[in-house]
Amino acid sequence: MALIRMDHVPETVKSNLPLNIIVPEPGMMQGVPVRERKVLYLLHGLSDDASAWQRYSSIETYARLYGLVVVMPSSGRSFSIDQPNGQAYFSYLVDELPRYLEEVFGIVPKRENTLIAGISMGGYGAMKAALLHPERYSIAASFSGVLSLAIMAMMPDDPRKAEFAQLFGDLEKLPGSEHDPTVWLQRAVEAHATLPKLFIACARQEDVYPLSVMFTESCRSRGVEVDYHEEDGQHDWLFWDKQIQRFLALALGPS
Repeated sequence: MALIRMDHVPETVKSNLPLNIIVPEPGMMQGVPVRERKVLYLLHGLSDDASAWQRYSSIETYARLYGLVVVMPSSGRSFSIDQPNGQAYFSYLVDELPRYLEEVFGIVPKRENTLIAGISMGGYGAMKAALLHPERYSIAASFSGVLSLAIMAMMPDDPRKAEFAQLFGDLEKLPGSEHDPTVWLQRAVEAHATLPKLFIACARQEDVYPLSVMFTESCRSRGVEVDYHEEDGQHDWLFWDKQIQRFLALALGPS
């Protein structure tokens, strides 16, 4: 596999962002060009950037097994939202980045060939993209995702609280707001959208474990199927590396 490491300045973000892309080498193409391959958008967590999956997991090995194109963008600490300061990270993820990949690399997958997944903050972003733009993704995954922002209102001593308030506004008003994953879910259901398949995994010993359970129950109560998995573990790459393998087997079949 080839690893492309690059930096670019998206118009939506107005700042230089790292971007990592894994693509098959020409000798491995076997008559299937990049434009016809399945593409996985893979999102990082709060303290990482585009290099995280490449550094801490075996994603390149798994990409080789499936002949997969993997796109690993950077989203800072944005929770993939269009921020009040004008840096539109969500618009970058769902609009500008796909256009950029098409225009520069010829990567233009159909819906059935497009996957999205992320860890922690990235799990929030992956579900947001999938539920607000279900026409673009065939399957979405959250690994230890922050699938309810209600937790932020229950962190009186968390030093990040001021930072999150700058992003989202009044933290007490997050439930039921445009930033609430259950709101995205409800809108998609009410629109009778054809939703992507959903995969959710979380370790039982994580602080965010109840959030994955609650969101899964919200999906099922609305008739939305979820492939849900939990096991003992921590909020770490040992758990996430196992879950990306599980997710790819579900999404793509045996390698």
